[in-house]
Amino acid sequence: MAGVKLKLKKGDDVIVTAGKDKGKKGKIIQIITSRQKVLVEKINIVSRHLRQSEEGGGGIIEKEAPIHISNVKYLCGKCNEAVRIIRKLLQDGKNVRACKKCGEILDK
Repeated sequence: MAGVKLKLKKGDDVIVTAGKDKGKKGKIIQIITSRQKVLVEKINIVSRHLRQSEEGGGGIIEKEAPIHISNVKYLCGKCNEAVRIIRKLLQDGKNVRACKKCGEILDK
């Protein structure tokens, strides 16, 4: 599993393609490369019971749970569709990410 190159980055807009939140859109909060999972803002919300402590009260809190990276796709701003990401080599030698459908460069 080590050395897996993920094409999505923190802050990318994605759309969920499978699971209970299929069709929902959100922004990537965190990427867990060792498990190939992502945390998406306001997607896959789960309830956790928190024990009461001296600092704060306990109770039931809701937070995002990780989703496997294969269940999300990049949401292109130009196409406004779920697309795959390709690597494109520019004239100056930079290797950048691009939309497979429209060819728009994603790395600014």
